[in-house]
Amino acid sequence: MEGHNSLAADLSGIDLSNLYPSIDRENVHGLNLEIPEQAKSVIKPWSEREDTTIYADSGVDDQMIIRVPFSQNVRVKSIILKLGRGDTTPRHLRVYANYPNIIDFNDAESTTPHLNISLSEGETAVVEYPLRVAAFTSVHSLSLYFCESVGGERSRIYYLGFKGDVRTPRKEGTNKLEVPAADAADAPLVDRLAQKTGGQQTTAR
Repeated sequence: MEGHNSLAADLSGIDLSNLYPSIDRENVHGLNLEIPEQAKSVIKPWSEREDTTIYADSGVDDQMIIRVPFSQNVRVKSIILKLGRGDTTPRHLRVYANYPNIIDFNDAESTTPHLNISLSEGETAVVEYPLRVAAFTSVHSLSLYFCESVGGERSRIYYLGFKGDVRTPRKEGTNKLEVPAADAADAPLVDRLAQKTGGQQTTAR
């Protein structure tokens, strides 16, 4: 069934695991960008991932940091990038999860990142970088530190996106939705079993 859903999403041009709707885009910020507003400009809808008319360039050197907050906790499974070409391709990415504020360059140099990624050189298409680290199972923000461009002077990013899923908080038993008797047939099986046994404790999980 999962494969079928993925196929349907691909055919319709919609990626159901794309976290774009969960990004607090208005509060995306960057450090050492030629134009500060470019940080949020590279957070684009999936349909615009190959666009090269809008991009973010680093400022005085080839380093830049982009902080991406999310509107709710998410599990991040991969980072998706379309990078500058030739000399403007950054070769390295350091990822920091859940910092309360944007991590600055001094912090970035002295703090161990949650993940180091060697970025692909010479790739002109969008590239997905999988994350298999426990630090990204409940994320409310990511700070991304791009550096070490091929030319050593400027880094460029065309697209920045993420795949994963939303982490919905678990509801306490006392807050469980009551199901009217008329709709009992539509209730989940475990709820109907609880009704049938007169509210006895069950071990079903």
